[in-house]
Amino acid sequence: MNSYRTTVCLAFIGFLALALSVPAIGQQISYLGSDDQAGATPAPHRAVPADDTSWHLWISPYLWFAGAHGTAGYLGRDASFHATFGDIFSKLNIGLMGAAEAKKGRFVFPSDFMWIKLSDDTALPENELGVASIKVKMTQSILTPKAGYRIVDQEKLEVDGTIGIRYWHLGENLSFQPSSLNNSQSANWVDVVAGARLQMPLSPKAGITILGDAGAGGATVDYQVAGLLGYKIKPKIILLLGYRYLDVNYRPSSTFVYDGATSGILLGTTFNVK
Repeated sequence: MNSYRTTVCLAFIGFLALALSVPAIGQQISYLGSDDQAGATPAPHRAVPADDTSWHLWISPYLWFAGAHGTAGYLGRDASFHATFGDIFSKLNIGLMGAAEAKKGRFVFPSDFMWIKLSDDTALPENELGVASIKVKMTQSILTPKAGYRIVDQEKLEVDGTIGIRYWHLGENLSFQPSSLNNSQSANWVDVVAGARLQMPLSPKAGITILGDAGAGGATVDYQVAGLLGYKIKPKIILLLGYRYLDVNYRPSSTFVYDGATSGILLGTTFNVK
């Protein structure tokens, strides 16, 4: 049973621990490409002038080298976990994370979608049920649309306030071999989240961004914070380096439990496409 619990918990960890993007970026990091090219240029040389009321669009692919720790539970059993990026990466089948941010005047509209799939096949010690192994498949989807307004728009500081929802879907499938004892279930919930982003230029090509959000709803608590450094290599392309921390506590009475924190280094690129 310990091996079974370990397998289930490790797969759960991966839900929030890693997303290898193909053409986009994840939750809240889409902010980095918004106005001023991630805050990288002083106000007199902005890529988007303060009085510009036309529409603009940014996308940002990235990699999140994250580990995770916390508590996972299933069928009334809880177990603590701690996994490095390498542990989680070894269970990853496929991942896709995409985000975009539109801006018009002082209004910003970031949106994010993330989907990942993990699996593990573990042999079990001899037991009374005659089960030789268990295969676990896990999927996670997160959709986070938001709307925001630029509260402060100065040469050395920009501050945006945002509010929106974070929709979660967690699904699992357990297959026991050679038994026919299989089980599938899923959980869906929505949290309302509000947050802010601060952008400050360091030089004509470099800037820092600090952002975060917090909320609740289906989960008891759901929040994240991040800090990033942006460096403009071309007028419409910025390289990103930062750190992100994501925490969620989901404890319903009818399905599985996930109370975990995921954190790690971010590497990415922001493209101004319009």
